[in-house]
Amino acid sequence: MEKFENKTLLEILFENQDIKYRDFQSKLIPTIDPEKIIGVRTPVLRKIAKDFSKTNYAEPFLNTLPHKYYEENNVHGFLIENMKDYDQVIKNLNSFLPYVDNWATCDLMSPKVFKKHREEFFEEIQKWIKSQHTYTVRFAIGMLMSFYLGENFNSIYGDLVSSVKSDEYYINMMIAWYFATALAKNYDEVLPYLQEKKLEKWTHNKTIQKAVESYRITAEKKEYLKSLKIK
Repeated sequence: MEKFENKTLLEILFENQDIKYRDFQSKLIPTIDPEKIIGVRTPVLRKIAKDFSKTNYAEPFLNTLPHKYYEENNVHGFLIENMKDYDQVIKNLNSFLPYVDNWATCDLMSPKVFKKHREEFFEEIQKWIKSQHTYTVRFAIGMLMSFYLGENFNSIYGDLVSSVKSDEYYINMMIAWYFATALAKNYDEVLPYLQEKKLEKWTHNKTIQKAVESYRITAEKKEYLKSLKIK
């Protein structure tokens, strides 16, 4: 924590720069200008965010958007993820989500506080999933995947995700990821979405592909899923 007394967050991020990792990251996140990626490995970034959260600089940082660098956005996401107060998390997410510009920053946030607030949180998800902003929609679907599968599954959640129609790759990829995960956790309830062809062709087939790659689905079920592929 002391290291922040005489240095800015950016200075500390650049002190932890890994050029090879930066080059690797820039290939995985084509929607970001490579010049805006510093190259800080995720475990290091989490530690920096944890230390930063204990300083007086964290709150002003959260209120200063947009940020320039990819890692600044990830620190922002980690700060939100670790908040304990539900209302505070929602407030900060509503401010931050419109500025999220890539799948990685979008997917790293999964605040544990949502486990205790599923009913009211679903109301926020319903708003976000109707957004015109790609990564707000992706985040909403990701939250349904994280907190509303398994024993918490209800067809209302699957219906909501299947109702999303988009030309955006990063939204459709998340829809496929959602349904592939749902097949692993709620096979019988989710199978009709494929049998009844409720998804767009690309998303339908990508769901099957990802499900077939899953170690959580039996070989017998995988063979049946392959037979549902749309040609």
